[in-house]
Amino acid sequence: MASSKVSVDVDGRRLALSNLDKVLYPRTGTVKSEVIEYYTRIAPVLLPHLAGRPITRKRWPDGVDEDSFFEKNAPRGTPSWVRTVDLPSPGSTMNRDTVTYVLADDLPTLVWLANLAVLEFHVPQWRVDDGAATAPDRLVVDLDPGEPATVVECCQVALLLAEALDRDGLPAYPKTSGSKGMQMYLPLDGSADSDTVSDYAHRLAERLEGDHPKLILSRMERRERRGKVFIDWSQNNSAKTTVAPYSLRGRETPSVSMPVGWDEVEQAARSGARRPLPLQFGTDAALERVDDDGDLLAPLFDRGYSLP
Repeated sequence: MASSKVSVDVDGRRLALSNLDKVLYPRTGTVKSEVIEYYTRIAPVLLPHLAGRPITRKRWPDGVDEDSFFEKNAPRGTPSWVRTVDLPSPGSTMNRDTVTYVLADDLPTLVWLANLAVLEFHVPQWRVDDGAATAPDRLVVDLDPGEPATVVECCQVALLLAEALDRDGLPAYPKTSGSKGMQMYLPLDGSADSDTVSDYAHRLAERLEGDHPKLILSRMERRERRGKVFIDWSQNNSAKTTVAPYSLRGRETPSVSMPVGWDEVEQAARSGARRPLPLQFGTDAALERVDDDGDLLAPLFDRGYSLP
């Protein structure tokens, strides 16, 4: 992709890619063609985590040093072959009764979105079936560190959460956020609605805060977060989304929200205030790990669990 505009065939779809030499990450000089290449190569493990989920996209048309915006509605000029779904949008700030969401089920759609300078893909914890939302098929908690806490403290909290879930007979799978913190996933069998899942996650967070008040916060008050890790249980609300596994982030450098193993989490939890911080992944590292280990979140697709 040496030229700034090319026409390419992607799995039988003809796409016009433009401004391929536009710098999207000035600090590293990463251009749009490299973002498209990353998403093309990571697609085999990314697409299963996007399939059937309405996508909220975050776009940086002029690069990460300039303004960005979230986009839910399919943009003007969306190709007819891109799969979309109309879903209710209660309380929309755009005064819409419904939103036409894009569903990225295939590589051409993923490349098309990357060409629009979509860097981040955010998805809910439920899928779409026959044009309607299903019950959530996973529980997610977001671990958000308040300075000077870092991903190291997030790993310590992740281990405590994993122990608590294990006592309930439930497995958990971690990934980095690609930003400051990390997330943990639990596959569900679809027997609980979003309110039930949120209530379970909330009670779990409150219990751990009671046991470890100097480390963990379950309440939303930002003024209380300094030096603690906020367990954001509200990600399970049906209106909320979480950054998808393998998504880029619009940070200074092209960091990736990357699945990690529990052995890595344990090692990072013991690392202290080491610099550089552990569990930080760029595109090259992400691709290499997937080549070596496959998708560490693949167990999410194997079996769903019911909540106690």
